[in-house]
Amino acid sequence: MTNKKNADMDVLNQAAQILKGKKKSYIRILGITFVLSCLIIIPQPRYYTCEVKLAPEYGSSSPTEGIGSLAASFGFDLSSMQSSDAIYPLLYPELFESPEFLVPLFDIRVKTKDGKINTDYHEYLKKHQKKNPLTLPLAKGIGLLQKLFSSDEPSAAGKGGAGIDPFCMNKKDFGLMTEMADKIQCSVNKKNNVVSLIVKDQDALVCATLADSVRAHLQSFIINYRTSKARQDVIYYQTLRDSALAEYDKAINRYSWYCDKHQNVIMQSVISERDQLENDMALKLTKYQTVSGQLENAKAKVQEQTPAFTVIKSPTVPVKPAGPKRMIFVAFMLILATFGATMWYLRRLILSELI
Repeated sequence: MTNKKNADMDVLNQAAQILKGKKKSYIRILGITFVLSCLIIIPQPRYYTCEVKLAPEYGSSSPTEGIGSLAASFGFDLSSMQSSDAIYPLLYPELFESPEFLVPLFDIRVKTKDGKINTDYHEYLKKHQKKNPLTLPLAKGIGLLQKLFSSDEPSAAGKGGAGIDPFCMNKKDFGLMTEMADKIQCSVNKKNNVVSLIVKDQDALVCATLADSVRAHLQSFIINYRTSKARQDVIYYQTLRDSALAEYDKAINRYSWYCDKHQNVIMQSVISERDQLENDMALKLTKYQTVSGQLENAKAKVQEQTPAFTVIKSPTVPVKPAGPKRMIFVAFMLILATFGATMWYLRRLILSELI
């Protein structure tokens, strides 16, 4: 045991002697690493983040609500099993991978904090993104190669943002959509179903504007989904009511015309025909009133099915940039360079010990 400790001490002493003679080399390596790290990280464009938190109305109170709360504390979500909704909060992050959901976001109007840029988000992503000047030549070279070896046709006209059809996009639009998706992060707390939206962008005002627009777009998408059946019922009953009203108006006109034409006539056939027209008019009125009530109930159902969203954390224009963390990057590179240089200087000693 003593021999092993002595051997270990000898190895440490040898390592210390080797590293002691490399002080000047360390100074040169760390100096070069510092300069290169600054050259790499300083031109990197800064970005801001903005967070929005929502608490969607979900489900209704029931005797099993206490059980659901208890299960949620252990990370299990029973509310999705109790609801008939196909899109429940845990699936909200999946929406941000859907082109049909993302493409309309291209129409958002954005304005930079300095007021120099005022355009839609599609144009902003396409022409107004800052690049690292060190990587710009490489990016341009890759772009030229892509143009030489690929033909990029315009996308088919559609109803999406910036006239883009989500079903058929070209490579540029698909790349912009992917870039936009990378800037938006959606997560859901499984315990309380609180939805968090984190948006990243190079401009503080654009970042906050996009965060608020994404929140509104998500709410609108969920509301349209939850009320789609009820809104179809409203259209159906509206058609029935219009038809019943037209039939009732015709019945009134027929009854009025018949009564005007047969004034002071006491023939039984005339009286019977008049009573028949009057009964038909009453039936048409009853039908119209019934359908009108059904229409009002359908409209109330739309309001009942419309979910409410409580904004727990509103979007605000960020004051400080979120990244890149320049000091952390430089410190990490210095530590990495020190570790790499140490391993290189001690490579022979390490190999001899391993052998």
